[in-house]
Amino acid sequence: MAKGDDLEDRLVNFAVRVIRVCTNLPDTLEARHIRGQLSRSGTAPAPHCAEARGAESTRDFIHKLGMCLKEINESKIWLLIILRSEMLAAVRLAAIIQESDELAKIISSSIRTAKEKTIDNRRPNVTIVQSERKWLKSGKNECHERMATAIE
Repeated sequence: MAKGDDLEDRLVNFAVRVIRVCTNLPDTLEARHIRGQLSRSGTAPAPHCAEARGAESTRDFIHKLGMCLKEINESKIWLLIILRSEMLAAVRLAAIIQESDELAKIISSSIRTAKEKTIDNRRPNVTIVQSERKWLKSGKNECHERMATAIE
């Protein structure tokens, strides 16, 4: 199994479960509104994750996973509204709400890791800028020489 297949599979299963929840909502004006919102937000994370896996850059990867996270968070809110308004029994919603929490944590962690790797790749530039500031403040050539060595 390739890296990310497990997460993508969980997101597809989450989307299927959301569809089932939507199908079981009562036929009221309020439920129809929630059904539309939840069906859009609940089925979007899987395709966003698939797009992230094919991202053209780390920045693109982070952006697409961020969209995935936003949709999962929105889905959780709609599920909580269904729960608190008693449109469906709590027993039917507990597992999917728990899954939305777990998926959000996994995706948040992936975003954080990708951001840290991006920052780590930029650290040499930060060191050079700091050396340059010291050189400008002190007017000494030794900082300039260290900066030139760091660049080579």
